[in-house]
Amino acid sequence: MSDSVDQSSPSTTQSGRNVVVVGTQWGDEGKGKIVDWLTDHSQGVVRFQGGHNAGHTLIIGGKKTILRLIPSGIMRHGIACYIGNGVVLSLQALFKEIAELEHAGVDVRNRLFISEAATLILPQHIEIDRAREKKQGTGKIGTTGRGIGPAYEDKFGRRALRVQDLFNAPIFADRLRENLEFHNFILTKYLSAQAIDFQKTLDMMLRYADQLAPMIIDVSRRLYDENNAGRNLLFEGAQGTLLDIDHGTYPFVTSSNCVAGAAAVGAGIGPHKLHYVLGITKAYCTRVGSGPFPSELYDTNNPQCQSPIGLMLANIGQEFGSVTGRPRRTGWLDAAALKRSIQINGVTGLCITKLDVLDNLDEIKLCTGYKIDGYNVDILPRGASQVSRCQPVYETFPGWKQNTVGIRSWDTLPFNARAYLTRLEKVAGIPIDMVSTGPDRDETILLRHPFKRIM
Repeated sequence: MSDSVDQSSPSTTQSGRNVVVVGTQWGDEGKGKIVDWLTDHSQGVVRFQGGHNAGHTLIIGGKKTILRLIPSGIMRHGIACYIGNGVVLSLQALFKEIAELEHAGVDVRNRLFISEAATLILPQHIEIDRAREKKQGTGKIGTTGRGIGPAYEDKFGRRALRVQDLFNAPIFADRLRENLEFHNFILTKYLSAQAIDFQKTLDMMLRYADQLAPMIIDVSRRLYDENNAGRNLLFEGAQGTLLDIDHGTYPFVTSSNCVAGAAAVGAGIGPHKLHYVLGITKAYCTRVGSGPFPSELYDTNNPQCQSPIGLMLANIGQEFGSVTGRPRRTGWLDAAALKRSIQINGVTGLCITKLDVLDNLDEIKLCTGYKIDGYNVDILPRGASQVSRCQPVYETFPGWKQNTVGIRSWDTLPFNARAYLTRLEKVAGIPIDMVSTGPDRDETILLRHPFKRIM
């Protein structure tokens, strides 16, 4: 694709086309690269949920960039980037990321727009998160300890402080004092942790107000106007469907809704404006943190360790968290779990990533269902207790033993690679529209473009 797409004169005869990009597994599917690639045909990229606990790694011209909060479209010149009301926002993390990008020569502040309704992550949220995980010991969820969950708890408990509160210092101070009274009681009386200082927190947060003010807008209204003017929008989710608070392997999930429908709520756009859902699916599976993982490749002699093939996938695929550095657990692609994600998200087409990681395997397995208590099941059940009882049922395919890195056409893929993907497509029940054959933005096979309007 070229960076020279004309974005200056969108059609005024019809509204823009909007695409939602979601992960269909447990996150880390490679959404960032695909969002960056698709941005060539959009005029705005919107982050609609999550916080700085999810990182998107982009490799452009061999240079690696890790984004945590700022939408992946920031790496395309002239693209507007939006942080919606569904995001929980750490101002410390935001301005650190802005500084890193500006140091690399990226124009950020003139192109980044933030919803005034986004919830703030405060120091007490971080302390609660870490102290609670420590108290739970072996039963911990495996959070990143960045305050994401407690911030969402405050949001739904109607005691959160939002971005707009920063611009009225007396109100912000009153609400912060009330919030800290609640959290400090939990920290000191239940979690045996240190209380958070009110004045220090107040001074720190108010210092951000002047820097933040030029970027604050009514994101919902802006997206409505932009779309009606004929401009295409790209909605970028964090984490993956199987970590969704409602539809994932509860309680081993994240704290927000990361399915396609959340784009409407988290950005303030009507559901009828979401025209295409692209499900990002790794050619194998990974999971970070705790929770059930039916197709996990573990050592049969030591279930706490990965098998040799699992370790190989982790090493070749560089399966370490882009934000935390935590190693990811690895397993075969789980098509039964993928079917659940397709159902929940209304996925239009799939993008398969990291196909090249499988290049050296003699054989490859695809999980097509499970046995649970002696019964055959062809779709991932709901909740961790049921998922933990799933015994995977596999189909085995011969490997292709050829290098696929950088291939840009379907016909050039090895026959066995195409056979594997064709079978996956049949089991999933929807088409594969894109295949990523490497980390760089141009190492991509396009079969059907998500932004191409079907008449």
